Amino acid sequence: MHYDIVDTQVSPTGRLEVLSRAEAASLLDRGHGGLHELFRNCSLAVLNCGNELDDGQELLERYKSFDIRLISRERGIKLDISGAPAKAFVDGKMITGIQEHLFAVLRDVIYLGDEIRGNPKFDQTTPDGVTDTVFHILRNAAILQPMTNPNLVVCWGGHSISREEYDYTKLVGYELGLRGMDICTGCGPGAMKGPMKGAAIGHAKQRTGGRYIGFTEPGIIAAEAPNPICNELVIFPDIEKRLEAFVRTGHGIVVFPGGVGTAEEILYLLGILLHPDNADFPFPLVFTGPRGAEAYFQGIDRFLGDTLGPEAQRHYKIIIDDPAGVARELRAGLQHVRDFRKRRQDAYNFNWLLRIEREFQQPFLPTHESMRQLHLRKDQPSHRLAANLRRAFSGLVAGNVKAEGVRQIEKHGRFEIFGEPAIMEPMDALLSSFVEQRRMKLSGKEYNPCYRIVGTGKPAPRP
Repeated sequence: MHYDIVDTQVSPTGRLEVLSRAEAASLLDRGHGGLHELFRNCSLAVLNCGNELDDGQELLERYKSFDIRLISRERGIKLDISGAPAKAFVDGKMITGIQEHLFAVLRDVIYLGDEIRGNPKFDQTTPDGVTDTVFHILRNAAILQPMTNPNLVVCWGGHSISREEYDYTKLVGYELGLRGMDICTGCGPGAMKGPMKGAAIGHAKQRTGGRYIGFTEPGIIAAEAPNPICNELVIFPDIEKRLEAFVRTGHGIVVFPGGVGTAEEILYLLGILLHPDNADFPFPLVFTGPRGAEAYFQGIDRFLGDTLGPEAQRHYKIIIDDPAGVARELRAGLQHVRDFRKRRQDAYNFNWLLRIEREFQQPFLPTHESMRQLHLRKDQPSHRLAANLRRAFSGLVAGNVKAEGVRQIEKHGRFEIFGEPAIMEPMDALLSSFVEQRRMKLSGKEYNPCYRIVGTGKPAPRP
């Protein structure tokens, strides 16, 4: 099948417009060296904006001829692009928002990535070192604005949702925008795009400029290409730093219907909030959807109650088919956050005091062995069980949409997940409901599961 392509050259926007000769030369070396493939793949994902495709391997196959190179000039750098998807252009000119995203890729994947790697001040073996890394990435991208009251609402939810659910996310975004709240999402389609789109209308009616912040990472960007409404894009090195960025910068969170990625995000946040040191932290968390999504959230609530218990359920509120009610709940919650931060002398733009332990920061590499060895038993504190459940769902995300995970499944078969029946049975029920509701993939293809639930407490036998 033929796909229209465009060749072009573009100049940078933002901080990369002004570089010294030494910086340009260094960037050129990195861009053509070991990071080139990563830079190329992330750039193609950004240029694929607007195409309904959540398969990174298929994207690379479609545009085999695509390449992107840095050109050194006296005034700095330029990007030479060949074989780019034509949908990123209007009358031969690249869409401005996509051009901004392209240089966000350059900034985060090459420039900042190389600055952090091997730098002793960013000690990745300690919780404080990881948090400093996240802070540095956000500050470098100009996300952390000083002297602003808490007003950033993080919206989580699936990229593969129904039209009714997508329209509902826009209505919630609209109500948030009318009340002066900015939006931060995973920046992809579906529940990540809808709230930004709705908030843009709410902000326009109030004659206020809005922030539509998107956080992504290289492993998932091809499956969830940044949507064009996102006006501040940040690419983190891994999913764990991306998740920490959401909870450090966000002041409240709204969760829309989704699949395993959304379940991973919920477990990450609840695991942090369940830690005894975070018991008093106000963090408004609302699960919401249209009337047709009521059964979905009942399933999520049942799973959390069965695995993590009533204490976890205490941290969120379920609001069905009431966009204005969601916005009012968040507005009131953000006032509590402001009062708490002011009383504790914590920053409004970055939640330094929130305790995030190492098990929530350490990158989890999903392999057949690591998935098989997850400790999914109730003989541990609830926040540690949440961390292990989060890893299990992270592995399922990898097996569904990440290129490396998909290759592992093709080569070795399905991931096997072992644990005690009191956890495995609710997990199996939840995942089965996701499959039945077609929440695993975007396209109309029949879903081929990447996992097998094994409801025993014994370690899996080696293959």
